[in-house]
Amino acid sequence: MRRTVVGILAAVTLAAGCASMDSGTMAPKSLYDRLGGKPAITAVVDDFVANVAADGRINQRFANANMPRLKTMLVDQICEATGGPCKYTGHSMIESHKGMNIRDAEFTALVEDLVKSLDKFKVPAQEKNELLTALGGMKPQIVGK
Repeated sequence: MRRTVVGILAAVTLAAGCASMDSGTMAPKSLYDRLGGKPAITAVVDDFVANVAADGRINQRFANANMPRLKTMLVDQICEATGGPCKYTGHSMIESHKGMNIRDAEFTALVEDLVKSLDKFKVPAQEKNELLTALGGMKPQIVGK
């Protein structure tokens, strides 16, 4: 159960290689920095997990999840994957979702819950699109496994 959200957010955050330019140094600025760093990631994850818990389409998948651990793993995973200083120590997406038989509709529900959180925190369109594009690319590693 926990692994499903971890997997979705891992997929979402594989856009770490995308960068904009920092006007002060003209050096690439990581997605982590553009998202607002760990405090902003933590706020989005907290809201996202609350959305998932309230979503009758998928909340049964998380009924037995250790929510504090889930949130910590998600934050670390997003932080690392977007170029931040954290270290994610969880399983791969394929390993995490093996035998779970995640359906397309469940994947879509998680994406919708994430979009709701990203919109709530006014994540800029470019960063939101980078995250969602990466998520779509991970779908084969999550759905139907």
